Amino acid sequence: MTVLRNPVIRGFAPDPSMVRVGDWYYVATSSFEWFPTIPIHRSRDLAHWEYAGHVRGAAPGDSLAGVPDSGGIWAPSLSWDGERFWVVYSVVRSVGTPYFDVDTYVSTALEAGGKWSEPRRLPSHGFDPALFHEEGRLWLLNLQNDHRPGGRRFAGIVLTELDRETLGPLGETQLLLQHERLVEGPKLVRRGDWYHLVLAEGGTGFEHGVLMARGRAVTGPYELDDRPLLTSRDDPSLPLQKAGHGELVQMADGEWVLSHLAARPLNTPDGPRCTLGRETAIQAVVWDAEGWPRLRHGGSHPAVEVDVATPPVETEEESISQLTVPEDPLGWPWSTLRGPADPSWADATTRPGWIRLRGRHGPESRWAHSLLARRITEHRAEAEVTVQARPRSFTQAAGLVLRYDSESYLSLDLTWAEPVCEEQCGQQWRGEGRTVLALTEREESGTRRVTEVEVAAEAPLTLGVTVDEGRARFWYVHEGVRTPVGPPLDFTQLSDDHGSRLRFTGVMAGVHAVDLVDASFTADFTGFRLICW
Repeated sequence: MTVLRNPVIRGFAPDPSMVRVGDWYYVATSSFEWFPTIPIHRSRDLAHWEYAGHVRGAAPGDSLAGVPDSGGIWAPSLSWDGERFWVVYSVVRSVGTPYFDVDTYVSTALEAGGKWSEPRRLPSHGFDPALFHEEGRLWLLNLQNDHRPGGRRFAGIVLTELDRETLGPLGETQLLLQHERLVEGPKLVRRGDWYHLVLAEGGTGFEHGVLMARGRAVTGPYELDDRPLLTSRDDPSLPLQKAGHGELVQMADGEWVLSHLAARPLNTPDGPRCTLGRETAIQAVVWDAEGWPRLRHGGSHPAVEVDVATPPVETEEESISQLTVPEDPLGWPWSTLRGPADPSWADATTRPGWIRLRGRHGPESRWAHSLLARRITEHRAEAEVTVQARPRSFTQAAGLVLRYDSESYLSLDLTWAEPVCEEQCGQQWRGEGRTVLALTEREESGTRRVTEVEVAAEAPLTLGVTVDEGRARFWYVHEGVRTPVGPPLDFTQLSDDHGSRLRFTGVMAGVHAVDLVDASFTADFTGFRLICW
């Protein structure tokens, strides 16, 4: 018996799709505008998870340039047909409009962390696709989107049979189910004579849940369960909120579990805020006398600690999780925006032990921002890095950033400023001025330069930030002493729940470089450290 503690994959790991292959469990999660696309984790005991690779090439042309914040790759669904892994997913190019502008793709691989096939496009009725394999047949499930004025944007769940070789549709698409509440994220599983339809209900915020339906045939009709399998919407005191978007998986011993997303909010005067994004959790499931799945511990609320019947796996338990430099200095756990790390702007070879970034677009770009970042996995965290750069213009900057998206970030950057007492005049070509540390706060209402501190121009400088109790305190090391820069800032504005826009990711800590004129400015970074506890 193993005791798992939720979330099992912590910090920005939403929409988990889980499958068992032999003794291994695999989970694929949404990556949105971030690379690597569709991270995959694996575990033998459901409690301890490791990064197993990603679906390389999931974005056509290896580019998501131009997609909006929280657009890109939504809700991948991972499956196994007895020989190959399959992943089906949508690339969403419009967020917050009646048109999602969705392209749905499928890719296959013999190993989850191996080479994935070139994506092939499928019928794209809406996002949240899934595949169902049965006796050599292949079915595609989709949310149906109705963009018309007066239409229901979430207009039900549809089913299309596909030819396994050509992936073309066989016959007509069929409507499986509609519901007065928003339903999405369909998954199909067969148990005995019943086909069970697992549905994400109520949106992906605090009203989220998992609702079940079942039918005697894969094409229906489907009857809805009279209560949710999982939700936390009726109890804001629960440590796991937003519980929903589930998938049922049968274990090797015949027992069942449910993978799902959840969030751990911070309580603030402005309400709960989920800075860590949505994360991956697992619940134990039993079947009642009427044949419906129920949480083994009773009720519909997610449990933090869950007993599962898996063999224990030896592991070194750590009270603090520390991210270390991987064998590939630009690989996981680093992530990049809208494209993979490219030697043309991210170089780990020229200066051994350092990463050199060539500045490109600014931090609000949807095209070419030179950024390397890692997930923050706990509410208390500390990041630091040593940077060496010589900006000669206000159009050049490099430093440490806490980023949610292009309209929500905090950064401490080396940049250029006019000489003391000279007004902001933009004459960067004069070559005069100062090297400063600039603390910047960006949120929906606009950008604020919090403070500037003059520093030496040439020497390497260590920058850092400490996050605790919803506040972010930036600092730099001066003469061996941590020296604060500006006041503590509101870290909770970097969350799913701040502002009026739809937001689906989580906070990342990283390094970036900017050069708005000719993309020639470079900055060198070393000793990046991120501790979360």
